[in-house]
Amino acid sequence: MRQLLNTLYVTTGGAYLHLDHDTVRMEVDGETEAQIPLHHLGAIVAFGNILVSPALMARCTDDGRAVVFLTRTGRFRARVEGPQTGNVLLRKAQFEASEDPDTAREIARAVVAGKVKNSRRLVVRAARRTNGSAGDALDAAKQDLAGTLRLLEKEATLDGVRGHEGTAAKTYFDVFTHQVRQQQEAFALEERTRRPPRSRMNAVLSFLYTLLCNDCEAAAEGVGLDPQVGFLHTDRPGRPSLGLDLMEELRAPLADRLALTLINRRQLTPDDFRERDGGAVLLNDEGRETVIVAYQERKQEPITHPMLDQEIERGLLPHAQARLLARHLRGDLDDYVPYLLR
Repeated sequence: MRQLLNTLYVTTGGAYLHLDHDTVRMEVDGETEAQIPLHHLGAIVAFGNILVSPALMARCTDDGRAVVFLTRTGRFRARVEGPQTGNVLLRKAQFEASEDPDTAREIARAVVAGKVKNSRRLVVRAARRTNGSAGDALDAAKQDLAGTLRLLEKEATLDGVRGHEGTAAKTYFDVFTHQVRQQQEAFALEERTRRPPRSRMNAVLSFLYTLLCNDCEAAAEGVGLDPQVGFLHTDRPGRPSLGLDLMEELRAPLADRLALTLINRRQLTPDDFRERDGGAVLLNDEGRETVIVAYQERKQEPITHPMLDQEIERGLLPHAQARLLARHLRGDLDDYVPYLLR
């Protein structure tokens, strides 16, 4: 268990969380391991086989505190929350925009453009310090991503925008290994695999994307948007399509850079993983804790938001972008402006 910022992360298998007056009490095998005041917490995230009492869940929903259940590997299972209190007019504007092909295309175009530009930024940085065939591959990817951006500007259909996103993602991940400067053999990324991840690098990326998606979903709800109604991602029961939309432009700044940092600094090593029958590769308990701690510490770093021209914590980026999208949907901004790395 670890409390970071105002979120309680519980990773101890078999732990039982229950309400004790105004605190959360965590017990393992009948023994009290920790007790945390509720007013310190904005959310509880449980990994794997964690029990949460009905009384604690009810209190959290009454207070507007989310309880999130993930698998041991970080895959989303469920989110328990109270009644929605978002602005109905904003949600109506969101629903109407998602059904309008032109509006949905333009928002999706902005999201994809932000993703491609941020991904290209990482490739450009890596190309500057890489020589030989790896440097040539990075230079070629840099040019290909620039070409995708030019095509994206002229794309007339939403499906076409989605196609360019897929092309750019393949180009980016084809050279991702060349950004790994330490433990290259152990953390090579031959291809992006998700369910299940089939390499150590895939395991790290998938786990970070799960944490980031949860933050983006919470950010959408925080400004009164429906996290399940997106523009780039199609609607599907139980799918946080808008959360996934908001995540796209933030993958490189908040997840990919951190994954590379953890590996290049040897904060993660092959000992932090386990392999299952069938080829799935997963973070073990120690590896997950290392990633969670590093992710939360990274979120506390100050940055200057280029659109807002204001210093904020990096972890507030999903909330800032959700607010910009809400302003666009209300008609206060002509266009949605994605976050771009400097």
